[in-house]
Amino acid sequence: LIRTKKPVKILEIGTAIGYSAIMMTLCSPNLKVTTIERDEKRYLEAIKNVKKLNLEDRITLIFNDAFNVRLEDKYDLIFIDAAKAQNIKFFELFERNLTDDGYIITDNMYFHGLVHKNEKEIVSRNLRGIVRKIKDYIVFLKNNPKYNTTIYDIGDGIAVSEKKTK
Repeated sequence: LIRTKKPVKILEIGTAIGYSAIMMTLCSPNLKVTTIERDEKRYLEAIKNVKKLNLEDRITLIFNDAFNVRLEDKYDLIFIDAAKAQNIKFFELFERNLTDDGYIITDNMYFHGLVHKNEKEIVSRNLRGIVRKIKDYIVFLKNNPKYNTTIYDIGDGIAVSEKKTK
């Protein structure tokens, strides 16, 4: 998607150790990524990884909980890869930062294959709750009149929501 649509600015919710931000940045020489991480250990590891590849001028790392971050910039693509139970909230909070012809991509839509299982098969109450919220998010995406969403069977499931043009 990055190679075909050639976004210039990407916002990532959930940096972890910086792998996705780095890989996205390496897809296009003009691409800049802003990424948010709340876990200090992961954030510090991401800084090291970004520096190793000399990408500090193209990747902006923000150490904060995404719910406390307010950005004014517009992004061609928003990549949600954070707390799965919060996907709807992340989507609603940051969609105002999406350009008119932008995309919101959400990773881990199948949550280790658990989304396809009967909830009674999932032993952990906590996991059942996360799976239920991911299923709610899928319904939210499919019924959202402002976006066309396709969920691809790539990895652990990737939702690509394309903003509808007016």
